[in-house]
Amino acid sequence: MNQFGHKDLLGLQELRPDEINLILDTAEPMKEVLGREIKKVPTLRGRVIVTLFYEASTRTRTSFELAAKYMGADTVSISVATSSVQKGESLGDTARTIEVMGADAIIIRHSATGAPHLLAKLLDARVINAGDGSHEHPTQALLDLFTIREKKGGIAGLKVAILGDVAHSRVARSNIWGLTKLGAEVRLVGPPTLIPPEIEQLGVSVFHDWRQGLKEVDVINVLRIQLERQQRGLFPSIREYTRLFGLDEDKLQVARPDVLVLHPGPVNRGVEISPGVQDGSHSAINEQVTNGVAVRMALLYLLLSGGEQSAISA
Repeated sequence: MNQFGHKDLLGLQELRPDEINLILDTAEPMKEVLGREIKKVPTLRGRVIVTLFYEASTRTRTSFELAAKYMGADTVSISVATSSVQKGESLGDTARTIEVMGADAIIIRHSATGAPHLLAKLLDARVINAGDGSHEHPTQALLDLFTIREKKGGIAGLKVAILGDVAHSRVARSNIWGLTKLGAEVRLVGPPTLIPPEIEQLGVSVFHDWRQGLKEVDVINVLRIQLERQQRGLFPSIREYTRLFGLDEDKLQVARPDVLVLHPGPVNRGVEISPGVQDGSHSAINEQVTNGVAVRMALLYLLLSGGEQSAISA
């Protein structure tokens, strides 16, 4: 077993706080690698990593592929639209085929909740969840945690607001698990139609009034309005949603003066967040993308390298 202690990364719900911190700690030297003129270490030379995405992605897919390449691995990106899936091949058979070709790890995004868990049971190869349905998106939450820790010096004791479409957000669920395990106070802010019922059972507070929800918070993580997953009629109009829950300069005033603003992307500019806040001094949205590469490098290293510290500095 590797240093991490898990064959796969399926979600943050199943990780202990020390395991989450191990990933974040390992990401620090990986970010140093990204600052070098030549962004290469031989950590995963000879390894084969496959991205298998059944849903569209820019940041997650690209950052995983760059993370693997920066550590010397060979990468293969499978387009489901032109694969045998279109001929009726099952998810399990597709994954087994990839594995017997020599894949050491499969990074999967799928619209069905639990798809990565199914593959983890079927395969000897490492399986990483890059988003399953509305369930979890663990690596996005890890990069959010890394960014918060880097900017704030720690996570325990912080007040973190997750603002927007929580009901359809796998990012929100992974963040809830990660933040609460590391000692943050988590607030969910949004209209009743976009907050799941009984979610307080996860140890969070729910606010439908943005003034109360954002009051004196240290971090605001803004969620994208996921129209592709919504039913009709969850709010009157985009304009009305933006007026009531879009993060702008006025709403930012009720938070702490040094509030940190995050967004997992892609951003609907001017809808859930104003251009002034997105591009302003409180925003770490672009840094999140860089940190995503470092965190995914750390995760691949922990799952595939055996945890030999000398491999990072080469």
